[in-house]
Amino acid sequence: MTPAAFEYHAPSSVDAAVALLAELGPEAKLLAGGHSLLPMMKLRFAVPTHLIDLGKVDELRGIRQAGDEIRIGAMTTEAELLRSPVLAEKLPLLVEGVRSIADPQVRYKGTIGGDISHGDPGNDHPALMLALDASFVLAGPRGERVLKADGYFLGLYTTQLEADELLAEIRIPVPPPGCGWSYQKLKRKTGDFATAATAVLLKMDAGRVAQVRIGLTNVAPTALRANAAEDSLIGKPIDDATVAEAARLAMSICDPAPDQRGDAAYKTAMCGEMTRRALLAAHARAA
Repeated sequence: MTPAAFEYHAPSSVDAAVALLAELGPEAKLLAGGHSLLPMMKLRFAVPTHLIDLGKVDELRGIRQAGDEIRIGAMTTEAELLRSPVLAEKLPLLVEGVRSIADPQVRYKGTIGGDISHGDPGNDHPALMLALDASFVLAGPRGERVLKADGYFLGLYTTQLEADELLAEIRIPVPPPGCGWSYQKLKRKTGDFATAATAVLLKMDAGRVAQVRIGLTNVAPTALRANAAEDSLIGKPIDDATVAEAARLAMSICDPAPDQRGDAAYKTAMCGEMTRRALLAAHARAA
């Protein structure tokens, strides 16, 4: 099928894009990499009358360090994330997660902001953002607001982003020295969404867990932060018993939808296994 007719707009600044959103109303859609929106338009699941292409908004691109945080423009592509020496040094968890996204062709055009804004529980960035304690800068007609990733994802394809706002920037605090990290993802084949995946950022102190954040992918209508699993690990060593309990607690919050990747019980079990693997891998990397 082909998309329904629409008017095309290509603003060159954030202010111009926000003005178009305010002027055109809810019938307008933002276009980032297009890997989610364009297939939906071809199937006519999405029928916008206006398409606002952010590809010419240069201020939405780039990776830089500002003080103790990394700032990433929302239109930065997955390929650019993989090539960044700043991210390789400061946020290796993000790089490891991006490496598992789709395939090189998709990563060349797909953007971090588009992935986050879509709110798909199968996308990898939401759980990575939860594990990395990220914040999102949203630009709209009432100015900017900064929201934490924890609480930003509300449900299936639903976030706190308003219809007249765009995601401008992702801000991630630089983890303390010595942190271990891992993104463990089970998928059927290269390019597929996760059957289940777990992101872990871990800080040890004298052989015990000082800090830990755990994000879960595709085991509920939205990405989940495994708070109870995190709490169960604080002050304890990483061993078979503590890891098994954390995996059990992560599984206890799963509510996956059955599909061709497996039924709910299988996906939940695989979440536990990915959590176990991620914790052990992160522990092995922690200095």
